[in-house]
Amino acid sequence: MIKIVTVVGARPQFIKASVVSKAFENCTEIREITVHTGQHYDQNMSQIFFDQMEIKKPDYNLGINSGSHGSMTGKMLSAIEEVLLNEKPDYVLVYGDTNSTLAGALAAKKQNIKVIHVEAGLRSFNNNMPEEINRILTDRISDLLFYPTDTAAKNLKSEGFPYPETKMVLSGDVMFDATLFYSQKSNDVSTILSDHNLLNTPYVLCTIHRSENTDSKERLDSIVKAINKINDEIKVVLPIHPRTKKQIQSFGIHLNLNPIDPVGYFDMIQLLSKCKLVMTDSGGLQKEAYFFQKPCLTLRDETEWTELVDKGYNILCGASKSRIIENAHQIMGSLPDFEKGIYGNGQAAQIIRNEILSTVENHA
Repeated sequence: MIKIVTVVGARPQFIKASVVSKAFENCTEIREITVHTGQHYDQNMSQIFFDQMEIKKPDYNLGINSGSHGSMTGKMLSAIEEVLLNEKPDYVLVYGDTNSTLAGALAAKKQNIKVIHVEAGLRSFNNNMPEEINRILTDRISDLLFYPTDTAAKNLKSEGFPYPETKMVLSGDVMFDATLFYSQKSNDVSTILSDHNLLNTPYVLCTIHRSENTDSKERLDSIVKAINKINDEIKVVLPIHPRTKKQIQSFGIHLNLNPIDPVGYFDMIQLLSKCKLVMTDSGGLQKEAYFFQKPCLTLRDETEWTELVDKGYNILCGASKSRIIENAHQIMGSLPDFEKGIYGNGQAAQIIRNEILSTVENHA
């Protein structure tokens, strides 16, 4: 029996973990223990969330969701260490690039426990982003690196990977697995399109939440002015983060549309499936736009998903009002032909499970 402790801290990580956990559940050789650090407190993560997503409740909930980056990471490291001393797993599995990711990896290596990193090799090449530091450090101390794309492999190899005692495996993207699995279910449980009269209305889907945009009056004002202009031509649907709403109000920025409340995963799938264009500063939503073959304008100066930019499916606009408006017109006027398979074939979870089993057998 292989014992794996999975450390997650944010709702997107639960969605990623859900498909891998399902693959583990179908395997008698693996026992998984789930630890939720509590990094992103989300009132939507109620029992309804776990029931709808068909995810079991975490075995441990550490409740660490406030403080600076250093404070949170330190508290998580200490708390996860206690869990690992109690559980004594063979592996610790972490996803992505949050503080929970780094804390889980560090806690494991301090106890000589092997680390599995899913979504390895992503780089924005902006070391001012805490997520970039978390990615780089987690990759460096991981033993089994599951990377989603050829671009991620190139990033790792440029940094000297694979190192001795490490293994790199092309898995594809677990979020593509999740999109395929949950798309039909979202049709059954989400009523957001009818609730907001969007069934027969063309619209642009927009999200803004990154601090680089919301903490800067200049950037936020420029983005909102672009949204206002686009909304004069085609409806913009803006599920607004509470902090973004607060910053718009405190900066005295005029928004000429009525944003909607934050939405859950199933509602977001429905909004993505019917929109004409995605405008976002979210890393995950850029990729999900591609899954639904929707063009995307990224409201950032760089992205982890460089292959989407190279293919013309994603355009980096930063916070420039003119670039956002110009590219919105351009990309909606000439939609790209979407190439399939950039993020695998929807079998990432099975590849991850099988590789773990194979690695253990080869070292037995």
